[in-house]
Amino acid sequence: MPNVHQISVSDGGVPKLPVDSVEIGLRGLTNDKQNDLVHHGSPDQAVCLYSLEVIEALQSEGHPIFPGAAGENLTISGLDWAQLTAGDQLKVGDDLLIEITFPTAPCSKNAEWFVDRNFRRMSDDLHPGFSRMYAKVLQPGSVKSGDDVSKV
Repeated sequence: MPNVHQISVSDGGVPKLPVDSVEIGLRGLTNDKQNDLVHHGSPDQAVCLYSLEVIEALQSEGHPIFPGAAGENLTISGLDWAQLTAGDQLKVGDDLLIEITFPTAPCSKNAEWFVDRNFRRMSDDLHPGFSRMYAKVLQPGSVKSGDDVSKV
C-alpha cells in the first residue's frame, strides 16, 4: 500500500525538513512557508508531492537529492508516479483528500541537488514522470509519517 514516507516543512526555501505529523488546510501545511509567493502558495499549490522511488532513481544516477530537498511537503512511497495526472484524487491518512493540479516547474533553487546543477532533470516536459506534483486540498486533515495513500 502506498504511504507517506516523509512530511517536510520549512520557514521558506529548500531543503524542507522532516516532521512526524502535520495539519493540512486549504492553503497548505501548518508551519510551512514559501519565500516566493508569486510562484508558490496558491490554493492549487497547497501541497507539493514527490515520489520516494523517483528520488531513489535520481540518486542512482549520482544526484545528491534526498526526501525534502526539492521542497516537497509529502514524499510518497509505493505510488505509480508516472501514471499520476492532473485531476487524480488521493486520500492521505484518515481525513485528507487532495487533488493533483499540475506538475511543478523545475526551479533553480534545486540546482544543488543535481549533478552539474542540472535542475531541469526534474522537468515534466523533458523527463515525464520525474517532476514533483502540486495538489489542492479538497478536505483538510491531519497527516503523519506512515499514513496510507490511495487513489480515490
